[in-house]
Amino acid sequence: MVQPETKKNSQPEKATQPELPLVSVVIPCYNHGQYLREAFESIWQQDYPAIEVLVVDDGSTDNTRQVTQSVEGVRYIYQANQGLSAARNTGILHARGEFLVFLDADDWLLPGAISSNIQYLIQNPKLAFVSGAHDKVFEKEGYTQEEVWEVGSNHYLQLLQGNYIGMHATVMYQRWVFNEFLYDTSLPRCEDYDLYLKVARKHPVAHHTRKIAAYRLHSSNMSGNIPKMLETVLEVLGRQQGLLTSPTEQAAFTKGNKIWKEYYCDLLYKKVTREKTSSSSEALTFLQHRPFLLVKFYLKKAAMIKSLIRKSTPAFGLRLLHKVGLYRREAPVVGKVDMGDFGRTTPFSNQFGYDRGGPVDRYYIENFLEKEASTIKGRVLEIGDNEYTLHYGGKRVTKSDILHVNDSNPIATIIGDISSAPHIPDNTFDCIILTQTLHLIYDFKGALATCHRILKPGGALLLTVPYITSIDRDEWGETWYWSFTDKVLRKLMAETFLGGKTEVGSFGNVLAATAFLYGMGRSEIATRELDQYDPQYQVINTVKAVKA
Repeated sequence: MVQPETKKNSQPEKATQPELPLVSVVIPCYNHGQYLREAFESIWQQDYPAIEVLVVDDGSTDNTRQVTQSVEGVRYIYQANQGLSAARNTGILHARGEFLVFLDADDWLLPGAISSNIQYLIQNPKLAFVSGAHDKVFEKEGYTQEEVWEVGSNHYLQLLQGNYIGMHATVMYQRWVFNEFLYDTSLPRCEDYDLYLKVARKHPVAHHTRKIAAYRLHSSNMSGNIPKMLETVLEVLGRQQGLLTSPTEQAAFTKGNKIWKEYYCDLLYKKVTREKTSSSSEALTFLQHRPFLLVKFYLKKAAMIKSLIRKSTPAFGLRLLHKVGLYRREAPVVGKVDMGDFGRTTPFSNQFGYDRGGPVDRYYIENFLEKEASTIKGRVLEIGDNEYTLHYGGKRVTKSDILHVNDSNPIATIIGDISSAPHIPDNTFDCIILTQTLHLIYDFKGALATCHRILKPGGALLLTVPYITSIDRDEWGETWYWSFTDKVLRKLMAETFLGGKTEVGSFGNVLAATAFLYGMGRSEIATRELDQYDPQYQVINTVKAVKA
């Protein structure tokens, strides 16, 4: 890494590895000097050594120059104020790296960000860029929200329907991309979304769900001007209309227009409701795209509306007011339930939500594995593939094995039925990851007994199972036998892991269960809604069982 030292506080030297390709981290900065040191620190903590850092000062009037020049090894480039796109283009011009990352001065990279992304681009040089997940950090409110989308293919179509990337620092570009494309300096915002669309339309790109960066939200974010954001994002999306070549692309484009209008108008409604006032530009935005929200806002402002509701409004009127959120009832009148979008006998997706941003149940499964990540170490066995082993175990894993029931899986290292696998030696594994598999095994007690037998003493089984779920309509539907409550898991673990330690977790509520059954995507349900637990509606149950 091109490793700096501050003049007051020296940073420890890291061994350079010249044979590795150089990554240029470009930090455009306009009056955000107060955040720069935190951004630098997030780069120094990366485990990839070959990094150069460039700060492009876009005409700042604060201490951006002083902060940057107090840190040796960071290249400082000044230009008169021209905007974010121009600053990034200047960074491209001066960058020496084979790969480029653009980190805004008020954001930061998470550990392992560079090494995670660069693996994709080194292994597949045809990829124009790779992107990952991120955290949204609400500075004033004091909380963090995960932004994770699962997008495996059709990236251009997905981008037509919305910006699943969300944060620019999660993206690593091949240098050659900028021989063909630059940031559009005529765009004061959404220039990153414009670039993603242009690139993904012509070149393959990739996306994964590992968190790469943290996006700080505060009062000076450009994205805080919601009417302007909506105006610009629709302009950027509109540029693609003349380039669409199929009905599928046209449908995705039309859906994207609708999604962006709903997203920003809903966001704007929350803002004006919180502030109890709306500007003329905000009111115009509502009138152009979702006028009923403007009506709802002014109705809600009426001081006497709540006291008059119960006294003077007939039942049909209460129902209308409930629809717009002005009258909260415990339940609608019997026979008068408005099913809305749920008023159908078919799901939105019969692919468990994979085509809508990823399954709802994965939120609970991955949170569980993240919590128990320190347990994933030594020799680890996983069923079907080893994605979770590598993601959550990382360098703690010394050997990763994959079990598959037959030889159709080319990456499997062990072939066999886990419900009866005498060829696997006793006391072999430090950890077994058995996610969403036990319900597919008829002799599930035999499978648990095998897991206990082949674990080393002190080894751990990390198990997840469904309770409320749809049934796969393809290959797994033929062997989809069981659902498991938290109560039955406690009994099973007490029988199987005698003398060991078991922890059973349970997650879900009626909204999460309904969303999962209808095939909604994980990002369509707010984290705070997913985190509420109701034992009557268990979506996912988890077990950590340690062998005595």
